[in-house]
Amino acid sequence: MNYTLSNGHLEVGFTDFGGTLSSIRDEKGTEYLWQGDKAYWSGTAPVLFPICGSIRDDKAKIGDGLETAMPRHGIVRKSNFTFDGMSDDTIHFSTESNEETWKKFPYDYKLTTYYELVGKSVNVTYGVENTGTKDMPFFIGGHPGFNCPLTEGEDYSDYYVEFEKEENCTVPTPVTETGLIDVEHRTPCLSHERTMDLKHELFHKDAIILDELQSRKIKLLSKKNKVGVELDFADFPYIILWSTANDGPFVAIEPWVGLSTCSDESDVFEEKRNVQTVKPGEKKAYTFSITIL
Repeated sequence: MNYTLSNGHLEVGFTDFGGTLSSIRDEKGTEYLWQGDKAYWSGTAPVLFPICGSIRDDKAKIGDGLETAMPRHGIVRKSNFTFDGMSDDTIHFSTESNEETWKKFPYDYKLTTYYELVGKSVNVTYGVENTGTKDMPFFIGGHPGFNCPLTEGEDYSDYYVEFEKEENCTVPTPVTETGLIDVEHRTPCLSHERTMDLKHELFHKDAIILDELQSRKIKLLSKKNKVGVELDFADFPYIILWSTANDGPFVAIEPWVGLSTCSDESDVFEEKRNVQTVKPGEKKAYTFSITIL
């Protein structure tokens, strides 16, 4: 089922398939959210849980002698969520563990996706609740893709990414064949800069994994027109920039709590970088916002 919230500034679409965003249009009708195209990437804005990226050989040891086995980005992005209700400016969905999810991730949970429309912003909150009897390790992340270019007559290279702060950082090497990350081989990315010009060549190998950012806000902007989006991701330590190697006309700006398994990590889930833990009966929430500029 599809649902819509609107407030005069934005008309925002949602779907219970994946419990996620399906459209963000401004008052002029400009579509900001990538609409999916199998020639490039069929997704739009999937929710990543309980992993972001990949684990080695799609499996890992977890808990007390157990094993998890999951494809890239986890087990909920292609699930039908339950529609839990909406108001004039909010909507929320949820999905819960079941016999099928237990085979891949041996924990009881309830995952809620909550969206709030405020002016020209969409606030996205993921709630992770432990409904079981043992501590649950997990990761959570967003994967919204944005049309690039946004305006007819523009090119991909007419766009750039702007960071909240001046950045001086390197990036690790993505291993395309496995989806993992080589953190022992890093390359310079930003040298006391706040902007990065977009070009398709940036993504011909894979994603740009920004794991050393000081900024908690990032913008996608046009050099020619006054259009763009801003993400505020204070609850997320990592941002992934990604598009397809075949020059997809979009860029995904992905706030992640964790990363794919790195070259210096074991195959024990709880030993991964920044692993989150929620205790029985506890719920944790993670929010980012998308603002149309």
